[in-house]
Formats: sequence, structure tokens, C-alpha cells
Amino acid sequence: MSMPPRRRSKLADAAPQRQSSLLPDFCSPPIALGVVLYGEVFAIMLALASPAPLAGFWARLGPLSLLVLAIAMLAASLLCVLRAGLRRLPAPAAAPAALAIVVVSALAITAACIGLLPWAEGAGLFPDDGARGLLMRAGLISAIVGALMLRYLYLQQQWRAQIEAVANARFKTLQARIRPHFLFNSMNTIASLTQTNPRLAEEVVEDLADLFRASLASDDCTSLGEEIELSRRYLHIEAQRLGERIHVVWDVADLPTEARVPPLILQPLVENAVYHGIQPSTEPGEVQIVGRYRRGTVNLSIRNTLPRQTSETGRHKGNGMALENVSQRMEAMFPGATRVSRSLVDGDYVVRLAFPYPWRQ
Repeated sequence: MSMPPRRRSKLADAAPQRQSSLLPDFCSPPIALGVVLYGEVFAIMLALASPAPLAGFWARLGPLSLLVLAIAMLAASLLCVLRAGLRRLPAPAAAPAALAIVVVSALAITAACIGLLPWAEGAGLFPDDGARGLLMRAGLISAIVGALMLRYLYLQQQWRAQIEAVANARFKTLQARIRPHFLFNSMNTIASLTQTNPRLAEEVVEDLADLFRASLASDDCTSLGEEIELSRRYLHIEAQRLGERIHVVWDVADLPTEARVPPLILQPLVENAVYHGIQPSTEPGEVQIVGRYRRGTVNLSIRNTLPRQTSETGRHKGNGMALENVSQRMEAMFPGATRVSRSLVDGDYVVRLAFPYPWRQ
């Protein structure tokens, strides 16, 4: 297997730590979509709760949907624009400030409707106590619903942070777990090469040092190029041990190597491909690492042949830990915008990763 020009592997500088906040990012499309959906559900509930006959449900739902969605989108837009200032506030002050923005948005939209639609009161769209009652109801309802919604979003964010913490804990376990058989086999390979090819033995030592350096690093993220290079080092070591039993195909020239990813997302999957696909087989096997960058999305696939004698139920036993760890850490870094899957394709085992680039945190 050909190797790129030798250079010392350096993990890229870690991205700045994400500042924790009581509020989610209302500028993100998933949050904005959630606001719209929950707003429409709330409008439907208001229309159903009306004492008026059910036959007029659709006539009531239209104006209520416009009013509720206008309030929701204005509040979300203001929370998006003012997010930097809100994040600088302590938590006890940020929550009331965000709730005040929701209430002010409700009052502003309601007042605008009263001023722009003077005929609405005569048409029976306002409550019996008129415009003043509508303003009071809008303010109180928005305060209650806004408080519940902000609480829900806060709990959801805490749940996501907990998932991220679990993923990071498993990552630390993955960092500390260097397969003993791989270490011993690598050392035996190095010992053998010192007698036959000292220069190649030195390269293998440097590759092994790069792997340990990466496993001991504490960076939160690295570059895709560093991940690819680390995997090349690993496969270079395995190629010296397995010889003609392993054939590696790289097709990653199309990828943006500067893209930021969690550390050790590619090498453990490549290691699983060798450990579960190539090593148990008595025949030569192949590992393919293919990458494509299309329409703002990085797509990676790791494909390996499988030993023929292994039963279908036992083929992938042991693959779950690394794959689950990679999946959780990718989701923590790219919430709602990443995919990690595995499948069988023509008898080969394939793991696919997809994540956006560039990514706005």
C-alpha cells in the first residue's frame, strides 16, 4: 500500500468551547421549524377549545393560526437576533428576559392586528371585552405558553448535553482502549522489520507513535485531513503484518480536508473493518475508504469484505461499541444534521457517515 510523504501528524487546534446557555439557538432551522409546528398545534387547540359550534372550526382556525404563528416567529426572530446578549446574562436573568421578549412579541402582534383590522371586532373575532381584553388574554396566554415552551426547550437542551457527556465518556474509554493484540502484533512486526528493513521499521514506529498520540489527545475536534492521515498510518501498520491478505483502496481526493470533526471517528471504524473482516479470513480481503462532497454534505463510507466461513449472526459481533460511540459524538457535534449507518452490500460490510460542511455552531 502506497503511503503519502512522511510528515509528523499534528492534531489541528481544537475549536473554541461552546458556551453553555439556558436557551437553545433559535437561529437554527430545527428550532425554527419546531416553533412553527408547536405554534400551529397551539392554534388548533385554541380553536377546539372555543365554546362556539364545531361547524365554525375552520373559520376560527385561520385567523388564530395567523395570529399565533406571527407571534411565534417574531419572538423566535428576536431571540435569534438577541441571542448573544442573552447568553451573556446569568441564567436567573436570561430566562425572564427571554420570557419578556415572548410577551412583548405577543402584545405587539396583537396590537398591530387591532390597528390594522378594525373590522375584526365587529366580525366577532375579538372576545366580548373587546380589544383590551384581547391584549390582556394575549399577554397572559403568551406568558404561560412561553414559560412552558422555554422550560421544555431547556430540558431538551439538558438532555442533549447529557447525551454528549455520555458520548464523551465513552470516547475517553475508546481513547484508553488500545487493542492489546494490535499493540503486540505491531511490536512483533517492528522487531521483525529491524532485521530486514530498518527504514520501514522506523516508519512503523512513527505510525504507532501517531496512533498513541491521537488516542491520548484531549482536543474536542480535529480536521478531516488529520483523521484520514491517522487511518492511513494505522492501515500502513496492518499492511506490514497482514501482507497480501489486505488490499486497501482510498478514494478521498474530493473531500474538504479542513472540515472539523470529532477526533477518532474514522480510525476505529477502519480498525473494525480489519479486525472483523480481514483478519479472521483465510483469503485476501479488501478495505475501501470512499469520500464524496456534494451540496454541502461530506459523505464517507468504509467498506470491507467478510470472511466466508463466519455465520451471518456472528459476523459483526463487537462492532457496536465503536459505531455507537462515533454516532453519538457526531450527533453531539452536528445535532440533527448527521447520519451514521451500517449495512450489507453484495456481501460486504459498509459503514456510512454523512455530516454538513461548513457547519455553523
